[in-house]
Amino acid sequence: MNLIRTIAIVSTATTFGLLGCGDMEEADIESTESALTTNYYQNWSSGSAPNCTNNSGGNYSCNWTTSAQNFVAGEGWKPGSVRTIGYNAGVFSPNGNAYLTLYGWTKNPLIEYYVVDTWGSWRPCSSGCTHKGTVSSDGGTYDIYTHQQVNQPSIEGTKTFMQFFSVRQSKRQTGVNSNINFGTHKSAWANKGMNLGSTWDYQIMATEGFNSSGSSNVSTW
Repeated sequence: MNLIRTIAIVSTATTFGLLGCGDMEEADIESTESALTTNYYQNWSSGSAPNCTNNSGGNYSCNWTTSAQNFVAGEGWKPGSVRTIGYNAGVFSPNGNAYLTLYGWTKNPLIEYYVVDTWGSWRPCSSGCTHKGTVSSDGGTYDIYTHQQVNQPSIEGTKTFMQFFSVRQSKRQTGVNSNINFGTHKSAWANKGMNLGSTWDYQIMATEGFNSSGSSNVSTW
């Protein structure tokens, strides 16, 4: 859900422009099961809860202010997998630092990963990351990056772990049906020695913000 997330890592997020995922307790996240193609919903924040709603049909909507600090909300799956994700961001209108991204975790090893399609005022990994190459997928070119989190919050508590990123070189159009072929990114990462863990945790099409404001409305399938 995030690039570096939690009040404890605000200094890191400020330095690198990354957000992030904290150690999530049961009270931090909401999840739902349904007969829809998605089966998992999350709404987490390090500050005041953003006004996010889990709607029907794999859709969620958010309105947030800077009081949310770092937040991540989205609809997806638990466990994640290698799949082609379909989505339509009818609204993605951030004021400041926010991302529209496929986001998830694996374990064994612990990896936090992103496929970022569009963003607000700051392109993820514009600084502070290691550039590993590029991959072409779904009508665009993505830059591949890694970043190490040292003693930072994670789904397994405070850990040192790697973050993997694919960041589209130009912002993707919103308001249309779009796909993310995650298998293409996973294979490209592996070709760079970036291997995901053997155990899948959750995987969501997320809105993530950091000390920003804005609104989003995203359907995922």
